[in-house]
Amino acid sequence: MRILFTGPAAAGHLYPMVPTAQALRAVGHEVLFATGQPVELIRSAGFPVAQVGDGRGLREIIEEALGGKVQYVNRDKTQEEILDMAAAMFAHASRPDVDGLLAVATDWGADLIVHDSFAAAGLLVAAQLKIPSVVQNFGASPGRPMADLVASHVSDLYEERGLTAPGVTAVLNLGPLGGDPDGLPMRYVPYNGGGIVPGEFLRKPERPRAVVTLGTVLAEIDGVRAVVRLVEAAAEVDADFLLAVGNADLAPLGTLPANVRGLPWVPLNELLGRADALIHHGGSGTMLTALQAGLPQLLLPQGADHFLNADAITATGAALSSTSEAVDTPLLTRVLTDAALRDAAHRLRADNAALPTPAALVPTLEDLAARR
Repeated sequence: MRILFTGPAAAGHLYPMVPTAQALRAVGHEVLFATGQPVELIRSAGFPVAQVGDGRGLREIIEEALGGKVQYVNRDKTQEEILDMAAAMFAHASRPDVDGLLAVATDWGADLIVHDSFAAAGLLVAAQLKIPSVVQNFGASPGRPMADLVASHVSDLYEERGLTAPGVTAVLNLGPLGGDPDGLPMRYVPYNGGGIVPGEFLRKPERPRAVVTLGTVLAEIDGVRAVVRLVEAAAEVDADFLLAVGNADLAPLGTLPANVRGLPWVPLNELLGRADALIHHGGSGTMLTALQAGLPQLLLPQGADHFLNADAITATGAALSSTSEAVDTPLLTRVLTDAALRDAAHRLRADNAALPTPAALVPTLEDLAARR
């Protein structure tokens, strides 16, 4: 069987599909990813990649759609307004991918297309070739309605090809939070990319440790403004704080307190193995990686699906949510020491571990492909 994976060229959209792809390849199926630039993002996962699109990166195409720079922080909009705007942007970004993806799927002979809910091209090509289409969710957001919303922004492409409204064959829910009511449950298995793990992070720390991250997009676009107040408040907490913000400029934070340090890129799952809490922006992959590690979380939602994620996980009792400006020393102390938060986080980890692994869902995907 040949399974084609596709999604926007962004870690938050492609990385969640890697464990599913690994499980399929492990039993002998052929797996190919197709995405736009930068293809290096997924090639490092060890899979062959077919480049589609017009050579421009995702951010450049979205800036074209917006008529200016991407604004990631959207605290003045509702979650629904943010998702509507995202659907339009990603639909526009998918347009250059359609012809290339159709050629790849046709020439390679794909039996099944697994795609992200924002990948309009994946759903359209599956409809045109009459092959099953599987949406893999990446967080608490339901994928089926988002895929339909994104498709509505490229309705002209369906009409040109004489196609009716798209139909998703199945949905994979990732982890124990949210997703689609009819989705197939699947355990979240973290894939955070490769990277060097310093030996010190494999040892149990001498005092409490909190990891702070802003994901792979927010820090690049908006810098570290979201954690300025946090760093100030951290100085009075009896714990160490690791700023996992990649190559972001730390100058806006001023002189860092003695218990706060910046880190180069380290795979998040490995950092969390010896941590006591995670503080982050609310990105889906970040949230689920901490959930899988059984850690209490503090979310500082900024935009995208952050507010939806914050609502979903705080409802479980395993996390707190705050604006960036309201972070203070008592709040940081609580996320590190509150026993009720930690117990709830452990329960969520157990809920995730009880779900079928990606390997356990391989027979289901095989059956779907056989319906072609």
